[in-house]
Amino acid sequence: MSTAEPLRFLVDAQLPRRLAHFLAFHTACDCLHTLDLPAANQTQDGSITQLSMAEKRVVITKDADFVNSFLLHGQPYKLLLVSTGNISTTDLLELFRQFLPQLTKLFAHHTYLELSRTLLVTHR
Repeated sequence: MSTAEPLRFLVDAQLPRRLAHFLAFHTACDCLHTLDLPAANQTQDGSITQLSMAEKRVVITKDADFVNSFLLHGQPYKLLLVSTGNISTTDLLELFRQFLPQLTKLFAHHTYLELSRTLLVTHR
């Protein structure tokens, strides 16, 4: 039985760069923000999806277009939809701090998760 691959994240433009830094620090995972890419926050969804597939990265986003792409085409590689609505960066980081242990365990067996202000939901 093989060991699960370490998680790699790609945080989309609607979320703060501090989230990428937080995840990198608290999980020791490879984590990028769209600001780290050549087109920065102008990076097209298709390019984010391609990078996710090529590097097996979990896309963390608020953009429902990624949900549609995932459900229709199975891409990006894995998806975390943040469905909190408007939220301060401090509250967002606290939410991730609270759910991070569950999130990392669930991604070992699931490909699409949704994080609200109160719940972490598995889809499919």
